[in-house]
Amino acid sequence: MAEPADAERASAGEGRRAERAGQAAAFDAMGAQYQEVFPARSGQFACAGWLLEQLPAGALVLDVGCGAGEPTARQLVDGGLRVIGVDLSAGMLEQARKAVPEAEFHRFDVVDLATEGAEQRWGVPELGPAGAGALDGAAAFFSLLMLPRPEIAVALGRIRELLRPGGLLALGMVEADLDDAPLPFLDQQIRVSGYLREELTGLLERSGFAVEGVDSQSYAPAGSTLPPETQLYLRCRRTG
Repeated sequence: MAEPADAERASAGEGRRAERAGQAAAFDAMGAQYQEVFPARSGQFACAGWLLEQLPAGALVLDVGCGAGEPTARQLVDGGLRVIGVDLSAGMLEQARKAVPEAEFHRFDVVDLATEGAEQRWGVPELGPAGAGALDGAAAFFSLLMLPRPEIAVALGRIRELLRPGGLLALGMVEADLDDAPLPFLDQQIRVSGYLREELTGLLERSGFAVEGVDSQSYAPAGSTLPPETQLYLRCRRTG
């Protein structure tokens, strides 16, 4: 029989999974509209280009929260890298498989990276404990911000476990002092988190990464009436 504290943690974990599933359903509903309001992503393209500059042809890269596969999975595949993309949105993955058939895509919850849940829940054992140290790089562009801050820290640690020593992480986040805050977006309600850049750099360092560069860009989605957001692009390397 489970102890009360264990049962409470299990219940909270399932609640968080349900919340993430709800977020994924919101992106299913957005469909191709998401691509339409983000037509130009030069900062993201440049940060992913750093992976191409640093990694040899055939290197294995994980696209965390790959969305519709463009621009990142497409860019990395065209640059000669092997790409595995993961996302919780079945609708986004359907678009990604059509846009980048050369890559491998899985419906997957990022918090299950490097855990037994990779195989038990999602049937992707190479992203579980057996895959520790197997990745040469990872990209996570505006996917981790969909998590509460405690889960962002967990996800970074698990991405690190899958990277080889010295492996690379290209990370995109919005600069904002937010934790699991509700936000209306494309007629849907989502929840987002963010950090000021000094906080984010500190979190990455505590998570076992050296931050080799930070770029920022002011960006407003096409047709948006909201003020431009500040996007942060960080080039990181696994330490240890």
